[in-house]
Amino acid sequence: MSSTPAENKMGVLPIPRLLITMSLPMMVSMLVQALYNIVDSMFVAQLSEDALTAVSLVYPVQLLMIAVSSGTGVGINALLSRCLGEKNFNGANLAARNGIFLGLISSVIFALIGIFGSGIFFRLQTDNPTIIKYGTQYMTIICVLSVGIFMQITFERLLQSTGKTIYNMITQGTGAIINIVMDPILIFGYFGFPRMEVVGAAVATVFGQLVAVLLSFIFNLKKNHEISLNMKGFRPHAKTIALIYEVGIPSIIMQAIGSVMTFGMNKILLMFSSTAAAVFGIYFKLQSFIFMPVFGLNNGMIPIIAYNYGARNKRRITHTLKLSILIAVCIMIVGLLLFQTMTGFFLKTLFDASDHMLAIGVPALRIISISFLLAGYNIIVSSLFQALGNGVYSLVVSAARQLVVILPVAYILAVCFGLSMVWWAIPIAEVVSFLLCTILLKRIYATRLKALS
Repeated sequence: MSSTPAENKMGVLPIPRLLITMSLPMMVSMLVQALYNIVDSMFVAQLSEDALTAVSLVYPVQLLMIAVSSGTGVGINALLSRCLGEKNFNGANLAARNGIFLGLISSVIFALIGIFGSGIFFRLQTDNPTIIKYGTQYMTIICVLSVGIFMQITFERLLQSTGKTIYNMITQGTGAIINIVMDPILIFGYFGFPRMEVVGAAVATVFGQLVAVLLSFIFNLKKNHEISLNMKGFRPHAKTIALIYEVGIPSIIMQAIGSVMTFGMNKILLMFSSTAAAVFGIYFKLQSFIFMPVFGLNNGMIPIIAYNYGARNKRRITHTLKLSILIAVCIMIVGLLLFQTMTGFFLKTLFDASDHMLAIGVPALRIISISFLLAGYNIIVSSLFQALGNGVYSLVVSAARQLVVILPVAYILAVCFGLSMVWWAIPIAEVVSFLLCTILLKRIYATRLKALS
């Protein structure tokens, strides 16, 4: 048995320095992730608008994989960090090992979905044979080899839970760079490789993820001494899995709702044209440059709050929350300015947009970006709920925003006013989220935080 580890930095470092050191590597690595998402679509767009639309229509499935892997990761993260805060090192090891087990099981389930469900998924959305062909190819590959994304996120959450986020920057950055380099080579067949088109984009994506898995596994073995990943004699531990999913399932559902919303919005937009659906897909690629740094901040914040909740330190929790909100709001304001002034440039330069796509895309992205004013606050407050073990609050906010507001409002606006008004559903939903987050924040402060020392 190893000796008791020293006091974790999440309990002693000054909050501004701790939050920056925890979040900055995650923010940088997620910006690189956003870059390779953009590059993926940029190269695919050079094949045809149908190819771009096909990849855009796969996005709900990718969101669902991210929902399951990240949601489980949030549960692992919150439990592991809380155990470390309580000096319960056996509990932390159980959280880590059972988290690895859950990641592997999830990847098997999605492999089966990819094999048997890809064609059905696309035929439900369109009758365009080119889009169906490209989309089925792309979806099958990313699902069958989803072990890459599941294990990458799992191992990175283990490093994040103990404050070693610098290694996540290395693993995510390396995977993303490999994807960026391999994309044009495999899509267009450079340097003797066959021209694989959309298949090449999918292969480049999963190859980058698998390299990142290998690196993150090595970093956990060599650098993450606060937990043990020895799986010899492992048996699933029902209580630990239940505790992981107590936080994880609401988070999974919350993010999976985003997948349902995207699928529903695509169906609404396809009432007008495939170009409208492609614009919505481009929006997600572009907005990731703004949201990914906030998610990186959020990922750095969660273990700090979970650790200090376990240590019953209210002052450090509230300081972390206030500083995180301030930084997130500033990032989103920068994003709003970029979307309002440079949307046409982004569409034309990055995605070779036609005049028709520009006519739809420029006003659409400007309208949607108004929601950025409140989105930073909403993301951080929702993450506070998860860090404190109350993922249900986050679920309520997400369900209200994406199912109760966005889809019904978008459909009503589409039917009554046409495509140009559909996009207003997203800013309207963000206002509802802001009101709910504020009400629930007051409630959780009264029930969970007020009594802490």
